[in-house]
Amino acid sequence: MNRRVVVTGGTRGIGAAIADRFRAAGDTVLAPGRTECDVTDEAAVKAFFAEAGPIDVLINNAGVSTSAPVHATSVEDWRTQFEVNATGAFLCTRAVLPGMRERDHGRIVTVASTAGHVGYRYTAGYTASKHAAVGLMRAVAAEVAGTGVTANAVCPAFVRTGMTATSVARIRERTGRDEAAAEAALAAASALGRLLEPDEVAYAVTFFAAPEAAAINGQTLVLDGGGIQS
Repeated sequence: MNRRVVVTGGTRGIGAAIADRFRAAGDTVLAPGRTECDVTDEAAVKAFFAEAGPIDVLINNAGVSTSAPVHATSVEDWRTQFEVNATGAFLCTRAVLPGMRERDHGRIVTVASTAGHVGYRYTAGYTASKHAAVGLMRAVAAEVAGTGVTANAVCPAFVRTGMTATSVARIRERTGRDEAAAEAALAAASALGRLLEPDEVAYAVTFFAAPEAAAINGQTLVLDGGGIQS
């Protein structure tokens, strides 16, 4: 289709899978990692998008997570997750939105999480920041309703990525389970009963970004096998 696409956090995991799908469709993809565009840095975001030129599709994929009970969650961890997961999505969205509105065409998709719909133990900062990211997409959708621009979010359960591997390692450390048992515990958190593969999330993202999805705006697509029905 030869659209110009930005995928933040696009060098590995879900982001790399998303970038590959867009490239396979013939799109020009910019997939910056943190060294190319720190999404928490307002000046860096402005500079990146000024150099990138007109953007047809923005995928807010950059994300971080930590795990701790609420009483043991540090302010630093709380702020870091909000800065990347929510403020990062806001800064990038704000950077591309005027051009999309001017051209009356654009797609914005944020990779959130099932934690953007429900709360999970030991993930206060992550859950709250993903709720914020989903709320951002809904607010943007309300502002662009009736135009050629849409804003939506995908909300996957645990995905087979480096971030999930870190979660598995935390479970092993805290419970003494082996790797297979620790992964099974995460998989059991969703009705799907297994980890998602990055390309499954990428498919959902490209669905929202498709030209044929012009009527879909302000929605969340939950990828968890049916546990959360929204």
